[in-house]
Amino acid sequence: MHHAPAAGFAVATIRLIRCLAACVLLWWLPASGVRASVANAPGANLEVYLVTYGPGDVYWERFGHDAIELRDAVGGEAINFNYGMFDFNAKNFFLNFARGRMRYLMDAEPTEPEEADYVAAGRSITRQRLALSPQQAGALRDFLLWNLRPENVGYPYDYYVDNCTTRVRDAFDKALGGIIHTQLLTQTGSMTYRQQTVRLMRAQPWLMLVLDLGLGPYADQPMNGWTESFLPEVLQHQLRSIRVPGAAGGNQPLVESETVLAPSRVVAPPASAPDLRLPLAAAGLALALILLATARWWRTGYALLVSMFCIAAGLVGVILIALWTLTAHHSAWANANLLLFSPLAFLLSRAAWRLRHGHAPSRLAGTALSMQLLAVLAAIALHALPGTVQQNQPWILFALPVWLAVAWTLRQERRAVT
Repeated sequence: MHHAPAAGFAVATIRLIRCLAACVLLWWLPASGVRASVANAPGANLEVYLVTYGPGDVYWERFGHDAIELRDAVGGEAINFNYGMFDFNAKNFFLNFARGRMRYLMDAEPTEPEEADYVAAGRSITRQRLALSPQQAGALRDFLLWNLRPENVGYPYDYYVDNCTTRVRDAFDKALGGIIHTQLLTQTGSMTYRQQTVRLMRAQPWLMLVLDLGLGPYADQPMNGWTESFLPEVLQHQLRSIRVPGAAGGNQPLVESETVLAPSRVVAPPASAPDLRLPLAAAGLALALILLATARWWRTGYALLVSMFCIAAGLVGVILIALWTLTAHHSAWANANLLLFSPLAFLLSRAAWRLRHGHAPSRLAGTALSMQLLAVLAAIALHALPGTVQQNQPWILFALPVWLAVAWTLRQERRAVT
């Protein structure tokens, strides 16, 4: 859902210039007395659209994007408002990104050049016209212009609960007096944050696995229609079910019409989340068998594999602890995978090499191995408890055979030495 980096820093700079030009235009036209302007058109002349951009090829584009389009039906001006801009040159940008303290910006751009960028990238564009009354359309426009002011344009970004789509959703909901929130709360979400994340990142398998490993129990909580509308295409789908009061009485659909402006030339994400249990279980079993085989026939290779695995497991543990204690990435807090991959593994990284040179592992290494095995058992027991939220079965199935193989081979090698 990141808008600015879609084509690199140069495109982000061009878009920022467009944003500033649009802001100046929106503020200057009312004062100039010109009627052909979204900024000063009466609400009866405003057409309101949700514009949804499909996923792109690059990993930061996989979640899609969206915008609010306001169009002056009389004057013809059309402006896209979106909440997906950020500045690479901002002070401590990458440090704040790592700490989960990102600050995003709203912007406004003329519709045609904005949409042309997405067409060129092969991403789909769908426009839904929404049935807002003149009073609601005017209130939405006034809120968006207020939001463009320098003191209001920024907001603290959160991947799941405060992003460029939830801000669009909230703007519509505010204009409609809370109707969207009320109706979506009664709907059951189709997936969890984790399932939606791995589904959309399926085209980048390694990144998908890294994200799944790093997500804690927060990502597995049940969702309703409101919380699941953090995704552009989900919001697009959900608005079709919203009913609003009609001008002639009774209720009518919020979405008056829906038009596909550009088809997607990008491979679409799967409709459901991939099941990672079998692939990771197979990978864990394969690594365990390799450890058993190399321990018997290739001692140097065995020592190298054990060391690499233990160092990797220790690094994962350090990162999980840092995400929990040093960052605002609450979706990564209290991650049970810390029981499977912990800094204890660092203490085992030299054990196989000591055995390779005829020395028994240190007592500290033996204690660390025992504690690590107990931690793996604790992870299994925790997952089996009623009410457990985090769905980390794939990583349990991967880690269990590997740690059992490490423990077995180290024990056998130690016996051979002593």
